[in-house]
Amino acid sequence: MQYISTRGGTLGQFSDVLLEGLAPNGGLAVPEALPHLSAAELERLRPLSYPELATEIIGLFATDIPRDDLAGLTSRAYGDGKFAADEIVPLSELGDNMTLVGLSEGPTLAFKDMAMQFLGEALEYVLEKRDRVLNVLGATSGDTGSAAEHALRGLDRVSVFMLSPQGRMSAFQRAQMYSLQDENVHNIAVEGVFDDCQNLVKRLNTDLDFKRAHSLGAVNSINFGRISAQIVYYVWAWLRTTDEVDTDARSTFEVSFAVPSGNFGNILSGHYARSMGIPIRKLVLATNENNVLDEFFRTGHYRPRSSANTLATSSPSMDVSRASNLERFVFDLLGRDPERTAAAWHELEERDEIDLSAELNRFEEEFGLLSGTSTHDDRLATIRDFRDRTGVTIDPHTADGAKVAREHIETGIPMLVLETAKPQKFADLISEALGETVEPDDDTRALLAAPQRVTDMPDDEQQLRSYISERALHA
Repeated sequence: MQYISTRGGTLGQFSDVLLEGLAPNGGLAVPEALPHLSAAELERLRPLSYPELATEIIGLFATDIPRDDLAGLTSRAYGDGKFAADEIVPLSELGDNMTLVGLSEGPTLAFKDMAMQFLGEALEYVLEKRDRVLNVLGATSGDTGSAAEHALRGLDRVSVFMLSPQGRMSAFQRAQMYSLQDENVHNIAVEGVFDDCQNLVKRLNTDLDFKRAHSLGAVNSINFGRISAQIVYYVWAWLRTTDEVDTDARSTFEVSFAVPSGNFGNILSGHYARSMGIPIRKLVLATNENNVLDEFFRTGHYRPRSSANTLATSSPSMDVSRASNLERFVFDLLGRDPERTAAAWHELEERDEIDLSAELNRFEEEFGLLSGTSTHDDRLATIRDFRDRTGVTIDPHTADGAKVAREHIETGIPMLVLETAKPQKFADLISEALGETVEPDDDTRALLAAPQRVTDMPDDEQQLRSYISERALHA
């Protein structure tokens, strides 16, 4: 399988895009053509364990990695006790025709582990094969950073430079990142919001001389390796939901997914799964008060907010106003035409808006995409309601997804809500929702009390360049 840029040009195979991050022209890597899974092929996948399924699905995209080697990568990523649940992704009923897809059983208690554990293994494998090093430059709004650092810590050929917005994450999220003392992990707290961090990452990645001189790469959801690994759990969730369905009806049995969304990577993976033949009826996107994506899917107008107008909310991992992965969807929306896609992003630079309202009817009719917004009061009420009715406590981001999911439930169509993180990562908000103090367990208390190592930095590109230049690994 070959990869191309959303803005034109070829990029090579899976291992190439794994290391490169952004394309040289600022576009994102996408497969030249998506694979397709027939009903017979889906049935062949049904008895597989999660690591085995990951080998099969990721193997459709990573065709340059020998199958036995790939099986070893997925076995290590999803084995060795890294995930608390034996099935890796457990499904549990929430009532009202809703099911929770448990994606937070990994080491950092967030769904980002599902892709990052694989990405860490894959990066080490490719770098060893090519005798290279990689300096990962990333931005996080909460969970990507800790998942990346825990997957990459201690590796000889990888160094991590992770930007996070000062004061915009929960105490647990900060502690998970800043308490790491590994020499190859560099935490940088930037004055501003997540979009400021993301803009710094993009500016350095599009400076090809600096990027090549310092072997810069990316592990946030602009890296297609993560997208491919996230497709796996959509396939897994459909398989598990249809295990008890009559054999003759399975191939067309539809489910819907509700997906809390910030940078659009998670739901983009669902879009690809649907495009590959998984019977998905609806992909319901949930935003918080930073509802730029909800506005886009309701109106066709994409209007990212300025940093000053990006709100600090109680679901902080979704405090994103400029969603990088939307470009991959727009590429498909515009007939996979790189010239039209590049023109759309030129329009965004010129006018701070992309007008795709002419395509509005296609969002739901062709792609199954719907959206909605959840507020602070909504997530408090949703957390409280699910705890009272089911005994299940969900985190604030998952609550955003569940709230919007309820608005789109259809009779006979299971609604699968993707879990974002474990609730203990947001103890203050959970305490507020439940009206009782949530006492941290011993592990949480130890984490919060651990010494932290972080560098504060203004939103200054030159300072960041100097910092990386002094600390980057070189082959």
